Amino acid sequence: MSASGGTRAIVAALAANLAIAVAKFVAFLFSGSSSMLAESVHSLADSGNQGLLLLGGKKAKREATPQHPFGYGRERYIYAFLVSIVLFTVGGMFAIYEGIEKINHPHPIEAWYWPVGVLVFAIIAESFSFRTAIKESNEIRGKQTWTQFVRRAKAPELPVVLLEDLGALVGLVLALGGVGLALLTGNGVWDGIGTLCIGVLLIVIAIVLAAETKSLLLGEAAGIEEIEKIKTALVDGDVVTRVIHMRTLHLGPEELLVAAKIAVEGHDTATEVANAINAAEARIREAVPIARVIYLEPDIYRPEAAQ
Repeated sequence: MSASGGTRAIVAALAANLAIAVAKFVAFLFSGSSSMLAESVHSLADSGNQGLLLLGGKKAKREATPQHPFGYGRERYIYAFLVSIVLFTVGGMFAIYEGIEKINHPHPIEAWYWPVGVLVFAIIAESFSFRTAIKESNEIRGKQTWTQFVRRAKAPELPVVLLEDLGALVGLVLALGGVGLALLTGNGVWDGIGTLCIGVLLIVIAIVLAAETKSLLLGEAAGIEEIEKIKTALVDGDVVTRVIHMRTLHLGPEELLVAAKIAVEGHDTATEVANAINAAEARIREAVPIARVIYLEPDIYRPEAAQ
């Protein structure tokens, strides 16, 4: 992923959410709408989430240390996982609590033009943020579907922002529907139902984010295309005759560890093998630039060892 592209999407979402959060809270104060309160907390939580993503990106750039010899690239995964927790607790659970409270104790919406006007403004602002995230994602998505992109992306920022913005837009529509039905029927229960739906939506998105970032935290291999490129780069047909077995692991979104056992001929000298390994490492880095940590072990090929 382009780090600058991810940062642009995060900053755009942060600016939009801060403005929207203030506007929603003002609308809640004037109207008493629980949907507006839930949405203001949602936008505030999203703003905090974007702050976490920016912080994670900054911490991930630290140099490797003797205690952390592979660097801090996974900091970005940790902070993305924290985002899912914040979205679940602060956004989803609060909205569900507020929705249930409003359903049990409904009251009419006052100064209806405040929530309606702010929701329309929020939909427009959130659409611009969502458009930025889509534009930045399209630059690296390739032929993948959106579902595949979210599931396979090794850099967590864009999938997180995409899902947050999508959830925000759907939540705004739900809030507008709840407020609209409450105004049309004069029954504040609809406002509570809209709030409850927002909470369920946020929890579903948080669970999806948690599942995807958990997989990244546990450690994911390179993509299929990268693995094939590495295997092709390893074999020179002269000294290195085949790949016996290979493992890859993302140390961060833009750093890949490659460990492989390669087959050489028994009559090759140590110098020939060493030169072949150095050449193979150079070919791998040229084919897959993010392959920065490479360990190659030469061996004589035996079918039973190729596991």
